[in-house]
Amino acid sequence: MTRSSASRVAIYARYSTDLQSAASIQDQVRVCRKLCHDNGWTVVEVFADEAMSGASHLRPGFQDLQQAAMNGRIDIVVAEALDRLSRDQEHIAALHKRMRFLDVKIVTKSEGEINEMHIGLGCTMSALFLKQLAQKTHRGLEGRVRDGKSAGGISYGYRAVKTLRADGTVTTGEREIVEDEVAVVRRIFEGYASGLSARALAAALNAEGVRSPGVGSGQWSFSTISGNAKRGTGVLNNEHYIGRLVWNRQRFVKDPSTGRRQARLNPPEELGDRRCRAPADHRR
Repeated sequence: MTRSSASRVAIYARYSTDLQSAASIQDQVRVCRKLCHDNGWTVVEVFADEAMSGASHLRPGFQDLQQAAMNGRIDIVVAEALDRLSRDQEHIAALHKRMRFLDVKIVTKSEGEINEMHIGLGCTMSALFLKQLAQKTHRGLEGRVRDGKSAGGISYGYRAVKTLRADGTVTTGEREIVEDEVAVVRRIFEGYASGLSARALAAALNAEGVRSPGVGSGQWSFSTISGNAKRGTGVLNNEHYIGRLVWNRQRFVKDPSTGRRQARLNPPEELGDRRCRAPADHRR
C-alpha cells in the first residue's frame, strides 16, 4: 500500500486464553512495530486486550481503538492478524465498514491491507474455528466426566487438585475432599430432613461464622442451600452429593445485541451423568 511517512498508526494486540500470557501481547506489538518501521509509519497509540475472546466486541482496548479512529487520531490500524481484531463475522465486517468510512486502513502482518475478500473469507474461517473449538471443548468435558472427574466448577466440600504429569502437563478435573466443608454439607441435609427450613439453616450457619461457598460476602442465604432444582444448584439440589455427576445440563448462547452470554437449559435427553463416589453423602 502507499502511504506517506506521516501516517499515524494504532497497533492492536489481543490474546484470549490462559494458555497464552501477557508475553503474547508484547510479541504481537513487536511484530507490528517492525511492520510500521519497514513502511515508514509512525506508531502513535497501542491498544491491547488481555485474556479476552475475539468473539466479543465488548473489549476495552477494541472500543478505545475505534474511538481513536472516530476522533481522527489515526490513519492506519495495524495488527498481527485479522483474527486478533475479531473472530465474529458481524463485528469485523462492521469494523471494516466503519474504518473505510473514516478513511482509516486496516493492515495486518499476516494478510496485508484488508479488503472485502479478507473480510468474507477470514470471517468464515474464524466462525468455523469457533464452532470447532466449542465441539472439541465439549468432547473434552465429556471425556473428563466419563473418567469420573469434574467437568467444570468444584462443588462445596471439594477442592481442585493439580499434579504435574511426567510429560510436564498439569492434570485437570481432579478433586479431593475438604473434611470441614463435608461436615457442613451433612449438617444441612440432616437439618433439612429433620424439618429445618433453608432460611433457618442459613441463619444458624451465619450465626456461627461458617463461610458459604464462593468468593462473595461469605454469608449463607436461602438460595445457597435450596438453589434451583432444574439447574441443579444449591446444596440440597446438587446431585454430586448423592454420587451422581451430571453434565451438559445447560449451554450458553450469545445475545447479539449485548454480546453477553445467556444460559439455556438443555433438553433432559441430552443430559449426561455418571455414578461417582459421594464422600459427602448425607445418608451416613
